Amino acid sequence: MKVLGIETSCDETGVAVVEDGRTVLSNLISSQIDLHERYGGVVPEVAARAHVQALNPLLEEALERAGCRIADLDGVAVTVGPGLVGALLVGVAAAKAIALATGVDLIGVNHLEGHVYANFLEHGAPVPPYVCLIVSGGHTMLVHMAEEHRYEVLGQTLDDAAGEAFDKVARLIGLGFPGGPALDRLAREGDPNAIPFPRAMADSGDYDFSLSGLKTAVIRHVKAERAAGREVDAANLAASFQEAVVDVQVKKTLDAARERGAPIILLGGGVVANTRLRERIEADAALAGLRVLFPSPDLCTDNGAMIAAAGWSRLVRGERSDLEIGADANLRLAS
Repeated sequence: MKVLGIETSCDETGVAVVEDGRTVLSNLISSQIDLHERYGGVVPEVAARAHVQALNPLLEEALERAGCRIADLDGVAVTVGPGLVGALLVGVAAAKAIALATGVDLIGVNHLEGHVYANFLEHGAPVPPYVCLIVSGGHTMLVHMAEEHRYEVLGQTLDDAAGEAFDKVARLIGLGFPGGPALDRLAREGDPNAIPFPRAMADSGDYDFSLSGLKTAVIRHVKAERAAGREVDAANLAASFQEAVVDVQVKKTLDAARERGAPIILLGGGVVANTRLRERIEADAALAGLRVLFPSPDLCTDNGAMIAAAGWSRLVRGERSDLEIGADANLRLAS
C-alpha cells in the first residue's frame, strides 16, 4: 500500500512516498531557510508562496524516485494542522486535488502525530504504552499513549516552545537563523555548568514547561556582562542555556514514564536533533530501566514521510477524510 505524504505546516515543503507505513520510497524536502533568514524568523505569507512554487516539482520528483506514477498510489496523507494556516492550505488543496482526480483515499494528519510516527519508520511499531516528548519550533509537550492514536496530553509549555527559545538565544549571541543547530554545535565547546541559569518548573509537580524566564535570564546575563565591560563567552552561554532546557525536559519525561508505567519513551520534533538532549535522555533512561526511541536527524525535521506513515496507520484502520476537510492552525491531538 503506497501512501503519498504532504507536509506544508511551516517553512519546509515535504513530499514522500511510503509503502506499508514503514518503507520510505522517496522523501524530499524543500527548505526555505534562505528566504526567511533575512527576517530572523518565518514570515507566513512568504512561506505560503514558497510552498506553492515548490510543491508540484517536488511531487513529480518524489514519484519518479519512488518508481511509481500517481495512479499507483493507494492513499494521500496531508498535514491539516497545527501550523501556519496559509502554509497548511497549500498542502491541503494539493492533496484534495490528487484525491479528487484519482479517486484515492484522503486522510488528514495532525502534524504532531506525524512527529511521533517518524519513530515507526525506523523502529517499527513498539508495543504501547509510550510517553512521548514532542519538542519543536512551535511545540513542547509530553503525551501519554495508552494505545496507537490515543493521546493524553500530560503537559506542555506555558509560553515559549523549546525550538523558539533556542532560536531567540542563538540570535542574541549572533548565530543567525535558524539558531538551534548552530547553538548545539557551539555548546559542545562550552561548559554546561559555567552559568547557573534557572530550571523553571523543574519541581512544579506537574508536566508543564516554561522557557520565557530562562530566556529572560540569558538576556540579563548578556546585558550584565556587557555593562561590566566583559566579552560574553558565547560557548559557555550556549552550553549552560542548553543544559538548563535539557535538564527539565529529561527529568519531566522520565517522571512521566515512571508515573504512567510506560517502559518506552518516544521523542519527536526538530529539537530532538539536538545532540545533548539525545545523549542525556538515553543515558538517564538507561539508568531508570527505560527504552528510548528517536528518529534520525533527517526525520526529526518536518517531512512528508512521517505524515505518510501516520496516514497509512489511520487508513488501514478504516479511517478516511472527506473533501470538505480544512486546515486548522490550532488543531489538537485527539484523545
